[in-house]
Amino acid sequence: MGGAVLEAAVSAGLNPVPVSFGGPEDSGKIVQVGGKEIKLHGPSERESILSSVYAEYPNLIVIDYTAPAAVNENAELYAKVGVPFVMGTTGGDRERLYKTVADANIYAVISPQMGKQVVAFLAAMEIMAEQFPGAFSGYKLQVMESHQASKLDTSGTAKAVISCFQKLGVSFELDQIQQIRDPKLQMEMVGVPEEYLAGHAFHMYHLTSPDDTVSFEFQHNVCGRSIYAEGTVDAVLFLAKKVQSKADKRIYDMIDVLREGNMR
Repeated sequence: MGGAVLEAAVSAGLNPVPVSFGGPEDSGKIVQVGGKEIKLHGPSERESILSSVYAEYPNLIVIDYTAPAAVNENAELYAKVGVPFVMGTTGGDRERLYKTVADANIYAVISPQMGKQVVAFLAAMEIMAEQFPGAFSGYKLQVMESHQASKLDTSGTAKAVISCFQKLGVSFELDQIQQIRDPKLQMEMVGVPEEYLAGHAFHMYHLTSPDDTVSFEFQHNVCGRSIYAEGTVDAVLFLAKKVQSKADKRIYDMIDVLREGNMR
């Protein structure tokens, strides 16, 4: 995701700062992405490097895509330094994450889903749940989500959609989600093209009436990462405007970005 976002940012005319963070094994490495040389720094030097970079680039906005286990420590670092950030990482302790950022009173866009069109679908689901609670009472729900094997946590998008179905009257628990992480099953059962096994998001929500005479199916399949990278760049542009206009320092999400009407 880091590489995909960097390429999208360069394409959009943004000026990426040639600094990134990784694990201890990454410290000192130089990577080439989108024609840019990026130097990686390990965990031990994160605070000093980020503070100095923010002092040199006062318009800096950090983009965070990392492992779920790093979510909270990263947010605490951004809060301590006071730097605005866009986080597309899922997982971690979300309650602690939001409290950390709110207490620090900094600018942030936090969203488990950065794909603009998927976010619009989620917004429509939330409107339906709010306006027609109980509309699917008694219906049975099946949920299948397939992501690359490296995705360790349950899809944040699936959790959000399921929450809407629960408000619509469907009884469903998160442990009932069918998670597909095996590449063989992804190709044979789900239909993921082989070239996208390392980066995809296929979701299927199947509703059946109590007497099995009516069914509804919602599906969204994403191959690659460009949809998330483009949405991330939109979030950066949105947050930059908020910082420049001295708008309220608070946590925004991708629905705020959509509502702003500045989608490229």
